[in-house]
Parts: sequence; C-alpha cells; structure tokens
Amino acid sequence: MANAQAGGQWYPPEWPGRIRALASGELTPVTPKRAATVMLLKDTGAGPAVHMLRRRTSMAFAGGAYAYPGGGVDPRDDDRHVRWAGPSLDWWADRLGVDRAGAQAIVCAAVRETYEEAGVLLAGPAPDAVVGDTTGADWEADRAALVARELSFAEFLDRRGLVLRSDLLGAWTRWITPEFEQRRYDTWFFVAALPEGQRTRNASTEADRTVWITPREAAGGYDRGELLMMPPTIATLRQLTAYGTAAEALGAAPARDLTPVLASARLVDGEIVLSWPGHDEFTKHIPTGGAPA
Repeated sequence: MANAQAGGQWYPPEWPGRIRALASGELTPVTPKRAATVMLLKDTGAGPAVHMLRRRTSMAFAGGAYAYPGGGVDPRDDDRHVRWAGPSLDWWADRLGVDRAGAQAIVCAAVRETYEEAGVLLAGPAPDAVVGDTTGADWEADRAALVARELSFAEFLDRRGLVLRSDLLGAWTRWITPEFEQRRYDTWFFVAALPEGQRTRNASTEADRTVWITPREAAGGYDRGELLMMPPTIATLRQLTAYGTAAEALGAAPARDLTPVLASARLVDGEIVLSWPGHDEFTKHIPTGGAPA
C-alpha cells in the first residue's frame, strides 16, 4: 500500500529498499512499457476543469492515487494503418521521438484508453467531425470488447467507419517510471478538450471515483494531503493552472518540451537522494536505513 509523504505525494514504502538494491547492483531495472494518458479538459466558469479518476486502493500500482485516463500501448495499436485526421504520422513520429509505427501506437493508445476508461471518443465519421453520444448499448459492447482485448482499436475504427482525430490531441510531457520501480512505464501525456455532445463516465474497472476538478483545486487538495497523486500528475496539474481555457492549453502543447523526465537516485553523505530533474518539490532524502525525509 502506498504512503503519502509531503502533501499527497504517492510514495511506496518499498522504494528505499529497492533504491538501495539498484545502487548496489542487486537490482536489474525492468524495461518500461510504452503508455499514454490524456488530460481531458472542459471549460467552466472557474477556468478549465480536468477529468480525473481515483485508482482503487486494491490496485498494485498507485492504489488510491488520483490520475488521468490512460494505460499501456496494446501491441495491436499499430497492427494496421488507421484512417487518420490531423498531423501526419511522420509529424507525430518527430514530435514523440519514435518511429511511425510507434507514433501510431502511442496516439491510438491515448484515444483508445480515453474511450475505455472515460467513455469519450476522439474520432469521427469524417476528418472534420466527432462522434456524439457514445453511451448506447452497441457502443458499450464495443468498448467492453476493447477492454477485454477481443477487438483491436484499428478493427473498432474500421468497423464503425471512423477517422482518428489526432488533431484533437496535444502532446504535453513525457515521464518514465524510475529504474527501481517494479512496474515501469514510458508515458506520454496528452491534453484534449471534451468533444461537444459527449460526456464522461466512470467506465474503468480500475477506478472507484471520477471527478471534474480545476487544476488549482486539485493541486490544493494535494498540498493539503487530501488527494494522493504520483509526481507526474501533480506536476502536470501545476502546469495547467497557467491556462484560462482548454483551447489555450491545447494551443500551448506544440511548444512543450518532451524530453523524458526520469528520476535519479544517488548516494550523498550516507543517504540516498531521490530527485526528478526539473521538479525539485519531489526530491527525497532517504537515510541508508530509514524512511524518506
């Protein structure tokens, strides 16, 4: 079960031991799995709100923490070319720092996971259209088949004659789970606006609660220790507070630096210093035999 240290930062109690094992060469880092997550925004009178879900406390990874819809890339997310609207695959490959197949897989994962976990679909019957209400029984059957991996996302789009709207996504940041973690992800974070006519719902089996909350309110809850979050979640929330509308945030995305953020652990004066480059608030000092400070 995760601990919260400063504020509501998610901090697993096994980390100090794993960090020491990595430093001594007893732990071999796991190769991170590619993943995508989407900060879904909608405008309110108090500025843009973001859709967040709370992971069930029973979850092995970040149980009880607030996060955005997202998950790992399905190997079939690049199994065939999908009808594509917006920037080309070459553009996305350059933006995300991967090859064309990887770009399709990551963008497809972002759109697919948002549909699987929030019921929101960033696709339409034409390059300039978006589907409306996706809450009917036939849509739910397809969503369930996607979750069960009985249906690939490419097959789902083909079956419904839909075009993936990559232009509705903005790549925001990229974080890689620390080398000492047992479950590692190389995650691209995207921003998107809730399409008109669609509405979110808690469609995830991994979440016990969903909320629309302004980034400022969510960050305040974290600072008071009321909302548990992993470093990339609170870091992105703080970044989003600078924007007055969803469109402003989307407009800022193309200029965002996608250099991966990866925590480092080093031994300094008999203690382990755990830090995330560019994010000093998450720095931890871990005595060689004790808990983090």
